[in-house]
Amino acid sequence: MTVELSAEVLARLRAEAARRGVSIDDVITELAEQLPTDTTSEASLRPGRTLAFVAAGATEAGITTRMEQTLAEGFGRD
Repeated sequence: MTVELSAEVLARLRAEAARRGVSIDDVITELAEQLPTDTTSEASLRPGRTLAFVAAGATEAGITTRMEQTLAEGFGRD
């Protein structure tokens, strides 16, 4: 899976990994493990919810902006 992150977010991931002496993958895995396991719960379906973490990667393609626009338009909401 590839996910575009801003340079700032990627730098924060790298810094945290270096601080812990682990790989970025390890930091991402730990953050992902903290996500709720019940993705159908009422709390996870609330509009305006904030995800704690999604994934990591970097690119210059500009997909993050398009994804943010799609999410802002309410993609996936009834």
